[in-house]
Amino acid sequence: MTATQLTLVQIDNYGPWTVTPEPRREMDLQTLQSRLFADLAQFVGSRDGYAFFTRFDNMVAVTNGLDRSDHELLQESIGNRYPVTISLGTGVDESPIEALETATELVQNAGSAQSADRAEALDGEFVGDPGAGDLRIAHFDVNDATGKYTDRLNEFDSFISIEQAYASLMRYMREAHGALSFFVGGDNVISVCPELGVDEYRDAIDHVSSEADVQLKVGVGRGTTAHEAGIRAKHALEDCRYEGTLVEFA
Repeated sequence: MTATQLTLVQIDNYGPWTVTPEPRREMDLQTLQSRLFADLAQFVGSRDGYAFFTRFDNMVAVTNGLDRSDHELLQESIGNRYPVTISLGTGVDESPIEALETATELVQNAGSAQSADRAEALDGEFVGDPGAGDLRIAHFDVNDATGKYTDRLNEFDSFISIEQAYASLMRYMREAHGALSFFVGGDNVISVCPELGVDEYRDAIDHVSSEADVQLKVGVGRGTTAHEAGIRAKHALEDCRYEGTLVEFA
């Protein structure tokens, strides 16, 4: 049975902190956010999870295999090393968007993101034994991005093309299937999905091609952790490149 465990990571009271006692230097804030994400990614990744930066003051992690004590340790580690703290909510569901909805509601119920009274809230449900369920990871990338964009266009116009494809895919997968898609750099997008078939992935690729004029391909993997499913998705994507196909399952 598919069971995706998602954790919402939200910085506590971050907005007011950035302007107190006066507005802070933008590059100092960018540095803090990027280092915080790097530490989150390293912590979750060392436990076979995935982390995505979304808006940086809010981040999303796939945490199958991590329990409450792991989440408490993450909060303690961040609190010891940063001038801000993080609140965490965790949800589990066959549908990734439903898991995230649950996680979000738990964090929101603990207090506003800009409330000085909320610090290191933690609530949620955990899969427990990582073998109790599995999840699906789909790894999309652009066909011949180097030849079509990187080696032909200036970086900003390449960026626009890739971002338009990402936005189209992100919206389609969320609305059609309750899947959550995240840009992970270069021309790569990782989607956390319910169980879908070849036709559903082909429809997503056709939608992006029609709406954004960008051709995608995708490898799909399953596993008990994000790493296990994701590495299988990467191998399936290599099969796409080798076979010249658009959709491959590990």
